[in-house]
Formats: sequence, C-alpha cells, structure tokens
Amino acid sequence: MANFCTIDDMPALQGKVVLVRADLNVPMADGRVGDDTRLRAAVPTISALADAGAKVLVLSHFGRPKGRDEKNSLKPISLALASVLGRPVAFADDCVGQPVTDVVRALPAGGIAVLENTRFHAGEEANDPAFVAALAAAGDFYVNDAFSAAHRAHASTEGLAHVLPAFAGRTMEAELKALQAALGTPKRPVAAVVGGAKVSSKIDVLTHLVEKVDHLMIGGGMANTFLAARGIDVGKSLCEHELKDTALDIMARAEKAGCTIHLPYDVVVAREFKAHAASRIANIHDIQADEMVLDIGPAAVEALADALKTCATCVWNGPLGAFEIAPFDAATVALARTAAALTQGGSLLTVAGGGDTVAALAHAGVTKDFSFISTAGGAFLEWMEGKALPGVVALQQG
Repeated sequence: MANFCTIDDMPALQGKVVLVRADLNVPMADGRVGDDTRLRAAVPTISALADAGAKVLVLSHFGRPKGRDEKNSLKPISLALASVLGRPVAFADDCVGQPVTDVVRALPAGGIAVLENTRFHAGEEANDPAFVAALAAAGDFYVNDAFSAAHRAHASTEGLAHVLPAFAGRTMEAELKALQAALGTPKRPVAAVVGGAKVSSKIDVLTHLVEKVDHLMIGGGMANTFLAARGIDVGKSLCEHELKDTALDIMARAEKAGCTIHLPYDVVVAREFKAHAASRIANIHDIQADEMVLDIGPAAVEALADALKTCATCVWNGPLGAFEIAPFDAATVALARTAAALTQGGSLLTVAGGGDTVAALAHAGVTKDFSFISTAGGAFLEWMEGKALPGVVALQQG
C-alpha cells in the first residue's frame, strides 16, 4: 500500500481551517441517534485537530436525498456529536457559500462546526469540479476520516484530496493499517472466513481471496451452493443452483493457488425457519428433501477452529449460519469465540468487517477481543474484492 500522510504530518494548525470528511450517516429514529458508533469513531480526529487550534468543519452525507430535504438534515446529528465530543458544535445550514463563511468567522480557534448534508447538492455524487472548488474555498487542509465512504468517488470523499493538502484521520489510518496487515503484507498462514446468504453478492470476494489466503472457510447460505456444485443434495436450503459452475471455477482456482477451501461436512437442518424450530445435526449426505440447512455443524466448527489455530492472520466477513435466530447462531458464536481467544492469546491477528459481520460478532460478545473491526460495509467488501478505493487512492497521491 502506498504511503499516505496522517494528521501527525500536518503543519501548525492554530487558526487554520480544516475540512474533515467524517461519516455521520447514522441510524435515526424519532429524531434521535439510534447507534452512535460512527460518531464516536470521529472523536479522536476532531478532538486532536481542535486541540491543535484548528477551526474544524465536519463534512458528511446523510441518507439519499434528491436535493435539499430537511428530513435528511445533519442538524440533529450535530447535537448528538456535541454530546459525544463533550464540546460545543456549531452548525451551518449549507456546506458551501455564505453560511460556511459566516460559521468560520464566528468560530474561535479550536472550534468545531458541522456543515449541512453534502448530498443536498447534485455536485457531491457527480464529483463536480465546481462543487469541489466551492467546498474547498473555506478550507486550508483536508482530512478524510470516512473509510466507510472511501469506495465512492464523490466530491467530499475524493475530489477535495486533489485541491487541498490531504491527510488521513485517525479512523482512516487505523482502517488502512489493519487492512494492510490482514491482506496487504500479512503474516502467514492466512485464513478468510466468508459467510452470508448468497454467492452472487461475493463472487468477486471469493475469486480474489483464493489468490491471497491459505484457508478459505465458507459458511452461510453460500456454502450450500458450493456443496450443490459438488453433487450434494441440499434439500430446500437457500441455494443458487445457477451458480454451480461459478463455485466449481472458484474451487479450481483455489486448488491452483494452493488455497484450501473448507466446506462443512455436518450441518444443522430444520423443516422451518423460525426461532427454536425442531432441528437436527446431519451429515451433508443425509439432508432430507424437505429440510433446509441453517447452520454448519459442531464437527465442522471444530475442524475450522483447528485450522484457525495454525494461522497467524484471519479476515472475517459474514456469519456462518442464520445467526439472528437460535439455535442457528451456534457455529458463528463458537468460531468467533475461538478466533477471539486466539487473538487475546497473541497468536492470531483478526480483522473483520461488513454490516452482518459486526452484528454477528457483537452477538457472540467478542467485538472487543478482535484485533480490528471495521465499521465500513461496502468499502470493506470492495477492499476484499481487491478493488482500489477512490478515497484511499486520492490520499496516496499526496
């Protein structure tokens, strides 16, 4: 990974204006923030810049408005950010023009303001040079702290890095260092745990990973597609039968690359998908026509755990079963706890990401025990696909 400058490389900031691209796109209910994880992630960068005497202007999108839409205003989120920061936060009712000029003039050195939703302007998603220039007009420096939006080449995530001196914030820096350690220059052997419902959503991930890792552990609904490709009758399980050839191709690529693909040889099956439905552990060759696979079995989990114990690095994306409903959470919880214990014991570096993944690891109670858990969804997935992320590439040009 090319070098990038961090906020530790910035010159004296007293009285300077720093545009910080954060991710304030948080879940809201009844005007209140439902989960402040992303707000807390922004605190180290904003606080460090403010403590250095900068005037900090926070940029973010929120939702998918088409033009100005007060339902998507960042104003209520600016109040929540102030609470998390423990500092006053001003608000500008636009992200360009006179409202920004006015808020900058009123801010003391070390002051913080949130600017209104960048997506109120069509120029944001179009990465329009005129809009980039309008955003940049207020600032002396640009800091990108929104890895979760780095897969988008938008004005506030990519364009600004070309017109102002650009730096990575603390969250961005932590993400990039973790990803570099996980797949860039990892300690081997490397394992990847990939779960989730559909192969179709992760074809590029799987194709990329077989060239990068030593062990590819496949779970969730997508394991059914691989089993079916091997001639296993998976009953009425979720399965993309039309992707059997794709699964066979991925397995052939893995064999050529020296990557071991791990598929379950025992599974948990049920006739209905509901909490505490009658279920049984079955050998994969003993799945009945009216049964569906909803988790991988205990013998398969034990085999995966044994393989993990031989590894130095693990990348995790997606649950191994229908973890939202007991008892189909057992495999995900068991393997996550094994990975966490190995991490805490110092023998395994663990990096995880993706929406379902974060929820599954929280359910297993291990979020504090992994080396790094990314808050990014789409950006983490695109990184696992081996794609260049525009917001990251722009920082590397500095």
